[in-house]
Amino acid sequence: MADVSRRTLQLLSLLQTGRGWAGAELAERLATSPRTLRRDVERLRGLGYPVETRPGPGGHYRLVAGTAMPPLLLDDDEAVAVAVGLRMVADAGDETGDGALRKLEQVLPARLRRKVAAVHHTTETAGGGPSVPADLLALVGAAAQNHERMWFDYRSRDGASSARRVEPYRQVLSRRRWYLLAWDLDRAEWRTFRLDRMSAARTTGERFEPRELPAATAAEYLDAALKAPRHRAVITFLAPLEQVADRIVDRDGTLEPLDATRCRLTTWVDSFEWLAVTTAVAGIDFRVEEPAGFTGYCRELRDRLDRAAR
Repeated sequence: MADVSRRTLQLLSLLQTGRGWAGAELAERLATSPRTLRRDVERLRGLGYPVETRPGPGGHYRLVAGTAMPPLLLDDDEAVAVAVGLRMVADAGDETGDGALRKLEQVLPARLRRKVAAVHHTTETAGGGPSVPADLLALVGAAAQNHERMWFDYRSRDGASSARRVEPYRQVLSRRRWYLLAWDLDRAEWRTFRLDRMSAARTTGERFEPRELPAATAAEYLDAALKAPRHRAVITFLAPLEQVADRIVDRDGTLEPLDATRCRLTTWVDSFEWLAVTTAVAGIDFRVEEPAGFTGYCRELRDRLDRAAR
């Protein structure tokens, strides 16, 4: 009986590679007869594994999708990879991932639990992003795959709420946040939405004809949208370019010399707050050329710091 169980598990492992196997090839790999192979296949079917059989020339055995989720057979490396992935999801606050991880850890051999624990205890993540329910990811993914329109309530960055009707296209994980790229039906333009700000999401049953994406990939479009300039600022530093370049990161702008003692930074930023901090901590005198809004913010920051110092 032990040989039968071992051979059945080996057969399952081969079928889970996803390829189609000729009967003679499988029988040879398992060192058994075609008749015994057929019995082993029927044994797997009885356990809930949907094994497709195609007879005749070019025929094969293949594991296909069924109506239920049968147990998976993972080798050591696959089990560790799945456990580590679930651990990261659970650490981000996802209860579904936490539950799946507990189930997997219950059946892991001690040697694999030690591997998973070693990776977990020696790995850090740079701040978890907001949690997104697995059922929302599944709902949005299915709607995008089936080209089905969606409704949802959306909370903007400033806290304002609105109802949105969209045609969903892609989900993108970027900067530890989930985004949806969609065509906004009411605004007639492409928009990106953070999934953690969505609520009461549902599909409408209406199908749509897919549009051409606004970029080569949704990730490329999102990256450009997140970097979209909001404020242009021009700052003159009262120091040579070489000195300023050592202290200012100019990846979002250009730093150019004015003369031997001054240089100018032209940059585009999302917020004046970050720009004020980075320029102030550089320890170099500077003068704001534009815009007036940044000049006003610097005055407010000066007064705030002055009150704190008093």
